[in-house]
Amino acid sequence: MDSRSRTSVVTGANRGLGLELARRLLDGGGRVVAACRAPGRATALNGLAGEHPGRLHVLPLDVADARSRTAFASELPLVLGEGGRIDLLVNNAGVLHSGERFGSLGEANLEHSFRVNAMGPLLLTQALAPLLADGAKVANLSSRLGSIAGCSRFGTPSYNIGKAAQNMATALLAHALAGRGIAVVALHPGWVQTAMGGDQATETTAESAAGLLSVIDRLEAADSGRFLDWTGQEIPW
Repeated sequence: MDSRSRTSVVTGANRGLGLELARRLLDGGGRVVAACRAPGRATALNGLAGEHPGRLHVLPLDVADARSRTAFASELPLVLGEGGRIDLLVNNAGVLHSGERFGSLGEANLEHSFRVNAMGPLLLTQALAPLLADGAKVANLSSRLGSIAGCSRFGTPSYNIGKAAQNMATALLAHALAGRGIAVVALHPGWVQTAMGGDQATETTAESAAGLLSVIDRLEAADSGRFLDWTGQEIPW
């Protein structure tokens, strides 16, 4: 699809990688629906909307909250217009709880991470499935830390477990949407210099976003269910 006619939905678009993805999708000429929990406080995102009148719409969404997902799915058709469809859904919203140690783990972090990192993308994709165009693409922003085969230490357990669960959700969604030619993939964005990744991270948001969009643009229906990094390399589950 010509990027100039693409309609994309990006969650967690108020900062970091989500904001950069929205910016680059707009620069490509497409329309973007940017979702975040508190649009009124999303200064950079609202500024971006002012730069692209009519092509960027900002809507509230907490992916972990059922009522918020329902309200978002109900409002989206009004933004898309009659017969409008989503060509790209980027499930970017995520959470990482730092400072976790074995011996002091609690339920709250594990449950919250599962709700945001795994359940949210799965149920949001299900809710938006009627609005996805046949042949659309769903990119779930995962992490190498969700790879069971790649586990080499104990660290960030709620995040790792949440992303591993999200990877299974990706595989399941790939089967659920295969009949419509929709490619669903898990994408590792690299170790990105964001509030989550920290200053020591190795990739800038610009480098990661450019790489991710390049991978997404090359996806075909046959790629559905794959786990790839921002350069297109396969990651073991």
